[in-house]
Amino acid sequence: MSGCGRHTIHRNHSHCGWSNANPPVLAIAPGESVEFEVFDASGGQLNPQSEAGDILRFDFDRINPVTGPVRIEGAESGDALKVTLLSFKPSGWGWTACIPGFGLLADDFPDPALHLWQYDAQSLAPALYGPGGRVPLKPFTGTIGVAPAEAGTHSIVPPRRVGGNMDVRDLAEGSTLYLPVEVDGALFSVGDTHAAQGDGEVCGTAIESPMSVALKFELMKGAAPATPRFTTPGPVTRHLDEAGYEVTTGIGPDLMEAAKDSVRRMIDLLAAQHGMTPVDAYMLCSVCGDLRISEIVDAPNWLVSFYFPRMVFT
Repeated sequence: MSGCGRHTIHRNHSHCGWSNANPPVLAIAPGESVEFEVFDASGGQLNPQSEAGDILRFDFDRINPVTGPVRIEGAESGDALKVTLLSFKPSGWGWTACIPGFGLLADDFPDPALHLWQYDAQSLAPALYGPGGRVPLKPFTGTIGVAPAEAGTHSIVPPRRVGGNMDVRDLAEGSTLYLPVEVDGALFSVGDTHAAQGDGEVCGTAIESPMSVALKFELMKGAAPATPRFTTPGPVTRHLDEAGYEVTTGIGPDLMEAAKDSVRRMIDLLAAQHGMTPVDAYMLCSVCGDLRISEIVDAPNWLVSFYFPRMVFT
């Protein structure tokens, strides 16, 4: 564990559905730490030699596996599970894809596309993307949560009140997450590690990358939040802010359509400025651009902005 705790769980101890019937692979006391080996979101179906056509052969029952579950002794319904993200050990490779039928602009991009990444797992220097592009990296956990009280097996794809596939890029090293416990032992699992992602993950994937992540677990009795909440140890966008942003907007009475329009306009801008294909611009937006609701009070129209960090091309 390299000083991060006493336990390690290998990635073969994984599952692809939330259920309070999943047997724990480890039981720990509050205050202990665990290092989890995590698959990429494809569940090992992609590798550094994969091609776009491999996406059409996905077994979706294997998508987005999470490692665990871990039982935290003494955890009961109504408690908060406090999870501190201690450290990440990135693998040095990852992928970003357009998956047919998935993503904010799925209707605009119906064909599969795949970009493979190589990056320095030690320095985490910005990763190259085509001619001239350099994407700043910030490892984090995309899927992290505990078992729900409802019986049965529940999809890993959507986020839930007990966590799950939240894709919050600020659940990175040093952050602390508070999860509502609904079943005895909490039954915690984690997966879907990313090397980088923009807020919104607009094409549906980030830099999907297998990693190991070390976490510390504590209990706060009777303090369950209604939904997950977290704290960060400091600024969250310093790795992107250096050269400012290009910003496009979408405006209208439908918030989702305004979000789509803001991304479409950034794709057009990147394609024009840097000679990129639209699908490459779309995937790049997903890994380092941010969707923001800039105005949601001046009826009947709302304004959504898309921020793209200029440092990627400086």
